[in-house]
Amino acid sequence: MSAPQSPLGIWIVRAEGERLAGRMQAQLDGTLYRPWLNQGIPQKQQFAAAYRHHAQWIMVGASGIAVRFLDGLPQDKYSDPALVLVDEAARFAVALLAGHEGGANRLAYRVAAITGAVPVVTTATEALKPLVLGIGCRKLASAGQIGAAVALALDKLGGRSLQEVREVATIDVKADEPGLLAFCASNDLPLRIIATATIAARAWVTKPSEWVMQNIGVEGVCEPCALIASPRGALALPKMAFDGVTVAVVEDRGAQE
Repeated sequence: MSAPQSPLGIWIVRAEGERLAGRMQAQLDGTLYRPWLNQGIPQKQQFAAAYRHHAQWIMVGASGIAVRFLDGLPQDKYSDPALVLVDEAARFAVALLAGHEGGANRLAYRVAAITGAVPVVTTATEALKPLVLGIGCRKLASAGQIGAAVALALDKLGGRSLQEVREVATIDVKADEPGLLAFCASNDLPLRIIATATIAARAWVTKPSEWVMQNIGVEGVCEPCALIASPRGALALPKMAFDGVTVAVVEDRGAQE
């Protein structure tokens, strides 16, 4: 009896993308496909044969290739495998197919956290959500602490709803904080990870923190994370600290202009 396949397939269009694909496989435990090894069989044909073998796909390659490979394969958003497209330079992770139902939106954020890519989500539900939360926290802050701080921050904005929040952004050193991960999971919010080096290059902090600078190497966390995650947005709520958690809120008004 053959071993069951991973729910995730990782399709590498060119050998040049193999190193990037290996990084993703190491953390996501996907099945790697190297189609150039099957000489004489066109890649599009190979992909079509494998397409329904996995619930989710990551393709490392160009958007034009992905569109051609998918031609004629998608049937229904409730049954189609999810597909996230990542360019070989890991600049963008695009949820291309089955964003909500198949989980491509969430997978795009997971890929982005691993590779440093920018997650690209285009589904209408996310487009109507204008708020981004930047969050910093003490080590091992609980999901309850984070939730209470977020609720207070939204209340300070006139009672804005958590349903208006598109994503949560934090610094890379907090990427594995269990309380933050639990808060995001319980509220079905994607977590965007911002590299420390990216924050250090963009000093968007209203009140620099000497403690944060000494311990992390940047002047602040929640404000720059939220602003970087929403480049068209404006700071609606500067850093607010509550019970070991800092929260800043950025509002993206671009879609309404």
